[in-house]
Amino acid sequence: MRLDRWVASILATLTLCLATSAEAAGTLDKIKAARTISLGYREASIPFSYTGNDNQPWGYSVDLCTRVVAAIVRQLGIDELQLLWVPVTPETRIAKLKSGEIDLECGSTTSSLSRMQEVDFSLPIFIDGAAYLSRRAAGIKRFEDLAGRRIAVAAGTTTERTIVEALAQYKVAAELVRVSDHQQGIAEMVKGKADAYASDRALLIGLALDSGTQTDWAIGHETFSYEPYALMMRRNDADFRLVVNRELARLCRSREIYGIHDRWFGFLAKPGARLESLYFLNGLPE
Repeated sequence: MRLDRWVASILATLTLCLATSAEAAGTLDKIKAARTISLGYREASIPFSYTGNDNQPWGYSVDLCTRVVAAIVRQLGIDELQLLWVPVTPETRIAKLKSGEIDLECGSTTSSLSRMQEVDFSLPIFIDGAAYLSRRAAGIKRFEDLAGRRIAVAAGTTTERTIVEALAQYKVAAELVRVSDHQQGIAEMVKGKADAYASDRALLIGLALDSGTQTDWAIGHETFSYEPYALMMRRNDADFRLVVNRELARLCRSREIYGIHDRWFGFLAKPGARLESLYFLNGLPE
C-alpha cells in the first residue's frame, strides 16, 4: 500500500473512532464536560420561541427548556450550566442538531414520523394545526378564496406539505411563495408579494398580535393538519431523552405546566380539550 493511502486510511479510522466515541459518550457527558448546554431557538415563532426586546430568547418552549436545564443540573450534580442560545430556522434546525451545534431545540417543531428518521423528540408539548393569515382588505374569508392568489409558506415545514395537499384536495389553484421564516412571510404580505401566509394557528395569532395592527389581519376558520409540537434532540440518546421527558412529565403531573401555558397563551384562551388531554397523558408516573 502506498504511504499516502496508508496515512489517509489511518486518519479516516481515527476520525471514525473519535466520532463513535463522542456519540457513545452521549449528550449528558458532553454537557457535563463542557459545563455548557447549547439550545436552539426560533427568532420569530411567537409565542413559542422568539427574540424579545432585550435580545434574549423568550416563549413557551423556551420556558420549558429552561426547566429541563434545571433538571439536568440536578441530575448531573453540578452547580450550574452555561446556556448557549443558538438561533435556528426551519431549514437549519435539524442540521444544527445533528452536527452537535445545538443539544436541544426549543421551538415550534412538529414531531413527525419522517423527522424521526433523523432526530428524536420529547413528549409532545403542544397541539396545533395549519391555517392561514391574510389582510382583512384582501377579502379572503374561506379557503376557496385563495384561488389565483399567492400563499407564502416557510420552506422545510410540515405546513409546506400540508398546504400543497389542501390545495389539491379542495381543487384550489394558487401560487406558493416559499420563504425562510415567519418574519419573511409577513414581510411578503406587507410588500404585496403574497396574499396569505400559511403556518400553525397559534403562531399566526402570535404574529398578528405582535404586528401592532391586529385589526388589519384575519385568520381562516379552517384547520388543515394535526401538529404535535415537541422538543427535538439527537437520535439514540436514551439517557438524555429520559431526563428531558422526566421533567416534562413532572411539570404535567404537578400541573405547573398550566402556569407556563397561562403565561404565554392566557390572553387567548385556556387549554382546550385536546391540550388538556395531552397534559394529562404526559403526566407519567415515576
